[in-house]
Amino acid sequence: MTENHDSSATAVLREEHQLILSVAHHLKGMLAADRDGAPLDYDTVGKCITFFRLFADACHHGKEEDLLFPGMEAQGMSRDTGPIAVMLYEHDQGRAFVATMAGSLEGARSGDNQAGDDLRTAADGFISLIVDHISKEDNILFNMADGMIVGAECVELCAGYEEVCGRTFEGRTKEDLERLAEEIL
Repeated sequence: MTENHDSSATAVLREEHQLILSVAHHLKGMLAADRDGAPLDYDTVGKCITFFRLFADACHHGKEEDLLFPGMEAQGMSRDTGPIAVMLYEHDQGRAFVATMAGSLEGARSGDNQAGDDLRTAADGFISLIVDHISKEDNILFNMADGMIVGAECVELCAGYEEVCGRTFEGRTKEDLERLAEEIL
């Protein structure tokens, strides 16, 4: 993905959303095929879990929680009520779904029916949550942020995004995680 942080406070986040949605939709397709009798590709499911944990949560949600939301708070928006509070709650819900997926993967792979059901239920829950969550951010919260964080504040925020993009997430760069998404897709 090309980095274009200068156009708005949320440009890079919106771009990352598209990759997250692509992987979520791919997983949804795999689950639908599984329901139709095709065997679930647990290796690819494992890659999806890694992608959601490291790219969607650690990298992407990290930018929102550590940079964007505090920037919006500095402009007067509450973290404890309203849109930011809802987004933080949904981030926690997403983490719980992904943790359940990760915790049940090996059991499902080995034929444990309960683990398989847990994995599929958590995956369905995560996909539904993340699609709705991204829609709220892209269509409501990010429009608010783009109107609130402008000028020097936007430049500073985008520099913070660049710093996060330079980190590693369990030894993987953002580019490594984007390549992982390409493998999945």
